[in-house]
Amino acid sequence: KDSVGKILKSKLGTKVKTAGRVMTKRVIGKIVFSDLQDFSGKIQMVLQDKETSAKNFNFFCKYIDIGDIIGIEGEIIKTKTGQQSILVKKPTLLTKSLLPLPSKWHGFQDKEEKYRKRYLDLIMDPEVKEVFKKKHIFWKSIRDFMEKEGFMEVETPVLENTPGGADANPFITHHNALDIDVYLRISMGELWQKRLMVAGYEKVFEIGRQFRNEGMSPEHLQDYSQMEFYWAYADYKKGMKLVEQMYKSVAKKVLG
Repeated sequence: KDSVGKILKSKLGTKVKTAGRVMTKRVIGKIVFSDLQDFSGKIQMVLQDKETSAKNFNFFCKYIDIGDIIGIEGEIIKTKTGQQSILVKKPTLLTKSLLPLPSKWHGFQDKEEKYRKRYLDLIMDPEVKEVFKKKHIFWKSIRDFMEKEGFMEVETPVLENTPGGADANPFITHHNALDIDVYLRISMGELWQKRLMVAGYEKVFEIGRQFRNEGMSPEHLQDYSQMEFYWAYADYKKGMKLVEQMYKSVAKKVLG
């Protein structure tokens, strides 16, 4: 399919096929205005009695609801107000939304509900969706920077016989095959990465999840992502310089 972001840059009269979620629907006599949203953006759809077949027009009015995921075929037009839109020739229902979306104007007011139903919050709030995009760029830029500096990414065990590398309460689980209790790691493979130093690897880092069985709040969870690196033959001054350069590089890529 064509992405909405691409369609918004297309020339008038361009034939398009795309898909997304119906966010609004306004039926005004023999014309329908509706917003279609995908991951790349939002665009207005227009269905007109004379331009859209009676069968497809009536189908959209009767069966398509806010929250449904649909596919459409049509062409790029501009409305009288100058808004880039898709004149829909053929709508196709792909997935029916059985429950209504939150109010467009009020959204989520309950913070507890926002955190428990992040998928709905992401649908309704573009700013929240942008945070997730920036998080992806954040970790990708760290990984790219470290690799450019000659570091090798490694993976170390998440389950450990003895928790180490930090002073924190671990989560405990049971290994059925060995019939022993094991711990979810509380550090980002510190002891394992140091063993790699002994084995001759000079520059290593790991990005992953670690777990601490302690207090929680909207700003602090028991499992979170962290990066940790080790560099042989380098003193703290070189480490400080590397971290400073990394912060500048990451901030520039994430924030622009």
